[in-house]
Formats: sequence, C-alpha cells, structure tokens
Amino acid sequence: MPQSRVTGSFRSLFLYDLSDEIRLDEVRRILGVPGAAREPSFRHLTPEYVRFERPPVLEVLPEVEINGERFRCSLSYYDYGIVSVELELPFELDWPQLVSRSGGWMTAPDLERKAAELVRSCRRRVASTLLKEYDYQLTEDYYLIQIQPVRLDSVTNEVLSAADLIAAHGGSIAQIVRGETSPLSDDETSEVLHSRLSYFPTDLLVVGWTAAFVYDTPEGAASTIRLLAYANSQLLEFRHYDHILSLLLAQVYDSVSEGTGFLGRWRLAREAERLSAIQLDVRELTERMDNSIKFLSDMFAARMYRLAANRIGVPDYRTLVDQKLNTAGELYRFMMDRFHQGRGFVLELMVVVILIIELVFLFRGKS
Repeated sequence: MPQSRVTGSFRSLFLYDLSDEIRLDEVRRILGVPGAAREPSFRHLTPEYVRFERPPVLEVLPEVEINGERFRCSLSYYDYGIVSVELELPFELDWPQLVSRSGGWMTAPDLERKAAELVRSCRRRVASTLLKEYDYQLTEDYYLIQIQPVRLDSVTNEVLSAADLIAAHGGSIAQIVRGETSPLSDDETSEVLHSRLSYFPTDLLVVGWTAAFVYDTPEGAASTIRLLAYANSQLLEFRHYDHILSLLLAQVYDSVSEGTGFLGRWRLAREAERLSAIQLDVRELTERMDNSIKFLSDMFAARMYRLAANRIGVPDYRTLVDQKLNTAGELYRFMMDRFHQGRGFVLELMVVVILIIELVFLFRGKS
C-alpha cells in the first residue's frame, strides 16, 4: 500500500491578454533576462524542431506572501501579447488534506488579486514593448497539482507506478482535477480519469477543464507545465478573437441595415474595407500563434498538447473564430456587391443624363 503522505507543489496560472504583440527582445533588455534556450526541454528524445519559435521570456520574482503562506512567483511573456503569472506553493500532505486544500486553493480570491497586482506592476515596467495595447482585458486561470513519485522501497528505489496510483487514489485524483471536496460518482470519476496520458510507467498526467494533476518529478513535469500554460494561452487568444469578431459583426449588421438607401450603399464600401482589414489582422495573428510552437504530428508532446487543448476548449473557440471569419467574408462580398450595384446605377444614370443633355442641345441646334 502506497504511503499516505505525498510531496509536491500547487501551481496557479493566471493569464492576461494585454496587446496584439509584446516585443520580447525589448522585454529581455528591460528586465535583464538572457536569451532563452530551446524550449520546452523534454526528458525523452525529440527532434530539434519541437520547440517554441519564440520562447516566452521568463521573469522570476521574489516570493510573495498570501494568507500567511509563501508562494514562489514568476511571469512569462508571450510574443502574441499574453502575460502569465505563476504562483507555486510546495506542500507535504496526506491525500484527504490534498483533496481539501486543492479545492480551497482553486477558489481563493486572494490568489487572483495578487496576480492582478503583479500584472499591473509588470505592465508599467514593459509598457514600451506592448504593440496595440488593449483597452479591455480578458483573463484565464488554470491550476496544476504536481506530486512527486512515491517511493515504495528506499533500498531499491522502486517507485509507485501510474497504474497503481490510479487504482489506489483514482477517486481522489478525480476530485482534485474537478476541484471538488466531496466524492464524485463512479461515472464522473471514470470520465475525469479517461483524459490521462503517460510516457513512462511512473509518470501520469490527468487533464481537466480548470485543473490538471501531474505525477512526476519537478524536472520531468516542467515541460508538461509549459505545454499546459501554452494551451491556456491559446484559449485566451481565441477568446479575444471571438470577442473582437462578435463586436465587429454586430457593427457590420447595423451598417448593412442602414445601408439600404442611395448614399448608404457608398458607406458600405468603407465598412467593407474595414471588415477586410480586420479579417486579415485576425488571420495573421492566428497563424503567428499557431506557428509559435512546432510539433511532429505523432510525437508524445503533440498528443499531450492535443489532450490539454481539447479538454480546456481550444478547438471549440477556434471553430467559433473560423465560423465568424467565414461570416465576415460573406458579409464583405455582400457589401461590395451592394456597393457595385449602387455605383453601377449611378454610372448608368449619368450616361442617361449625358444622353439627354446631348439630345437637348441637338434639337435646340436644329431649331
């Protein structure tokens, strides 16, 4: 039977979408941070192109005190305008305590307030590096509970396998991932544990909508945590694009409804050009974000990312954005058709007027 006490750390990720782009080279200069190496660094063999195209800049901050506990603190700056605050609290707890504390950590408002305070401070420090800064702010939060491998024998260094960990504590792991302090039903526990992945027999990742459980050494878990943070940054970016396109389409619908008159059709051309420009901006930003990390399609890292992205809803928001981009394209064609029809009518009317004038002068000359 595995030991009842486990050690590890609880991480809170708070992500903030600040601008279209952050100039990472300038951030490094301002913060005095050296250039990043190839990231994320995986414990197993990976090709050279499995890496961030532009690795986020990591800034390690002094520890912060929240509710009497000391949290390690760091900030990550992504080139597509997102800043992530990571608050880490080491622990040594038994399983009932871990379940209870995890639920409390995920709902603690003081963590979010401290993260918002840190972001305001960092925003002032790197304000000159922000391109097209937003006048509103979307946020995401995510939680990671990482426990270190449980040693069964101090002499042989035998480690509890992921399968045995699930068998012994699967219900508790499901509660931790859901942030629940009460036991879940068998069906719900099975559904939570279905979203799991292991590379070695002694590591485990269980991913949920708001939290993930990682059974691995701190070194082995580092790349997993980076990928989970990246997946959440993508979710936040697609939420931003969805917000922008929703506002844009609402404005365009109003313009179309007002553009039924003679002069209104001419205004549609300006609206259509603005719509087309924003379409291109969104597509450029999404392509840059998609290309920010490179994976081989059948690699473990790619499967890990897809599992995390599917669980937190990245494909759902991506689909919404693609649908709205298609709608925007159809509206652009519709508005340009209305404009060309109006322009064609004006040209035909001018031709008729010119003919009438010529006929008038022709008959007056004969008379």
